[in-house]
Amino acid sequence: MGELGVAVIIEDDLDVRGLLEAVLVQSGFEVHTASCGREGVERVREIGPDVVTLDVGLPDIDGFEVLRRVRKFSTAYVVMLTGREDEGDVLAALQGGADDYITKPFRPREVRARITAMMRRPRHGSGAAAAGTSRTVPPASGGSRSSGSILRCNGLELDYRRRTASLHGRTLELTRSEFELLHEVLRGAGAVLSRPDLVRAVRGGQDRDDAYVSDADERAVEVHMGNIRRKLRDDPESPRWLATVRGVGYRAYSTGRSNSCYWD
Repeated sequence: MGELGVAVIIEDDLDVRGLLEAVLVQSGFEVHTASCGREGVERVREIGPDVVTLDVGLPDIDGFEVLRRVRKFSTAYVVMLTGREDEGDVLAALQGGADDYITKPFRPREVRARITAMMRRPRHGSGAAAAGTSRTVPPASGGSRSSGSILRCNGLELDYRRRTASLHGRTLELTRSEFELLHEVLRGAGAVLSRPDLVRAVRGGQDRDDAYVSDADERAVEVHMGNIRRKLRDDPESPRWLATVRGVGYRAYSTGRSNSCYWD
């Protein structure tokens, strides 16, 4: 196994596949490749990788269908790659469970930076075993908190150490990126977080404040936040957890009570 773990590249373009393989090997991954969707699904099932890069336009089944099948049994980080910048594609990828979305042509350094940043964060929940790997990554430090690790807010519970979320006792199926965003906003205790701030949080919080954030990155945050609200059934017009600050970003909704969100 590579230093950072195992990666599977699902890409039909030989040149792009070779470039991604070189980038990931140099980053410290053991790399396996597949040139079509069905082969890619089986590779992920057999190998249990930590990271999957997935092209949208594959010759047999498209990347969205591959993602749907992979998400039935794997919690690997998935980065979608495509030459299209259509917002509908971004929405479909992120709603389908992708962690990131990069358009072609891409910069190899950007791909490397995004993937290594994702790997600094622990997986959501206990799905690592289901994905075929027992490797664990310690939680990144951040934000002051009490001796506990569970954030409680209006019936919502986020366990940062276990990477689990529940609402009134019902488990919430959040992707890694969704968990990071929800956690980041709620722990802000009402502070407004801009979209670029939240992009950096999803990347692992390692970016400098002046690190480049694209329009697609900011749109991805909006899609993730929409997914979170849908899963929480949180009405943006009358929120219980997430409030939109138009033109800026998001903040935790406050009822005016100092203890509406607290660490336990």
